[in-house]
Amino acid sequence: MNLRILRIELRRSVAPWAGVVVLATALAFLFLVSGPWWKGTALWTAQWTSMALWTRYLLTFLWPLAVGLGALQGLRDPRSKMSELLTSTPRPARHRAAALAGVMAFTLVSAFALLVLLGAVRVLAGDASYTHLGWLPISLVAALALAAVAVLGMGVARALPSALTPPALAVGALVLTSFLLRQTTDDAVPASAAPNRLALLSPAVADVRETLLTLSVPVHLGQTIWLLGMAATGLALLAAAGPRARLLALTPLLAGGAIALLVLPANPRDTYVVDRAAAAQVCDGPVCVTTARRARLDDLAGPGREALRLLRGALGDRAPVTIHETTVLRAIGARPERSRDSVLIDFDDPMIDAAKGKQLARALVAQGLAPGCYPRSSIESGTLEDTATQSIGAAWALGEDLRPIDGTMYGASYQADVARPVWKKLVALPQSEQRQRIRAMHAAAVSCSGDPLAALTGGASR
Repeated sequence: MNLRILRIELRRSVAPWAGVVVLATALAFLFLVSGPWWKGTALWTAQWTSMALWTRYLLTFLWPLAVGLGALQGLRDPRSKMSELLTSTPRPARHRAAALAGVMAFTLVSAFALLVLLGAVRVLAGDASYTHLGWLPISLVAALALAAVAVLGMGVARALPSALTPPALAVGALVLTSFLLRQTTDDAVPASAAPNRLALLSPAVADVRETLLTLSVPVHLGQTIWLLGMAATGLALLAAAGPRARLLALTPLLAGGAIALLVLPANPRDTYVVDRAAAAQVCDGPVCVTTARRARLDDLAGPGREALRLLRGALGDRAPVTIHETTVLRAIGARPERSRDSVLIDFDDPMIDAAKGKQLARALVAQGLAPGCYPRSSIESGTLEDTATQSIGAAWALGEDLRPIDGTMYGASYQADVARPVWKKLVALPQSEQRQRIRAMHAAAVSCSGDPLAALTGGASR
């Protein structure tokens, strides 16, 4: 297709408006709606993979929008009542189909590329220190998905030239995509209500909860085969001149779907996999973070060493000797990872993420002395008893008066109501007895087999 034909088709078709609508809809969703893409460590501008996955997540409604816009474009010739005239020209039908489909695909891919470019600029302007190209296939398949489904919509509208075709295709695609994305569990990796292979025929992805997760190679390969078959069927339908040709046009779609189902993984844990390079530990002495958050290490190293010193003073040889960012995936509400040798931190925990300097050292001491048995993150808040126990442990180890723990949903007065009576009883005891109860609190918290707060008053296990 030469530039002259491209300019003509851009003026005559709805393709430019389709690109504008897709880009504007995506930007409005990202910037005008407050959602998880702006929260936690997996926000859409934090890391390259998160950016690619969140923009791919937008296909939940951009994909149905693209097929509807494609179908609207496919009605152009039947609406103008010039189909018979075009068939009488010497130019082959496949050339006209390629020109029309090429312009629509070009504008939609360009719109999505601009969206990804905006995300890339924001990632570069942030503190993402882990640079890689593993995110690129995620975005390339998303761009292919928009182009392929639009071309398919054009072909279907040419075969079924009705004003109801575009809205019917858009609504049907939206319902199907929503069903395939519907999650049945809160497992560590997203799982659809539909069989995994069938669910992956939709290129949209689930919301992003972990920065260390990415899509596996079989997912990219299987979806690419499926989408290429879809685009081929759309082109064939655009060029088809009779019922028999339209039936034959379905061959690439069916063949691509069959091959894709053989390639796509059957298990959700083979769909979303840990990026091992991103999860690799980068250390400054005893303080370690993942490569994906290497930029946080400088701010963490000093307070981390101070926290380990204070923990050694409080717990003696029972104290943890290192600080590590946890890399174990867990389901929502599942018990956090435990360790007797390390203070395990999660930057999704607001107590850790928002703290700096001395406040961060205090938070690390609290986490090291009494790691919560219940999860705490940007969407979970642990328990009030866990928070009160941590405030007591941190105050005792730092030799200061009782203060609330920041970064939780529990205000100072709520924490004080639970912690203050226990604190008064603890500090009234001899120093040796205080130390013994702090160690009992730590043992109960690490094992999750006792009540850490009760241990401070000499109470029994749960």
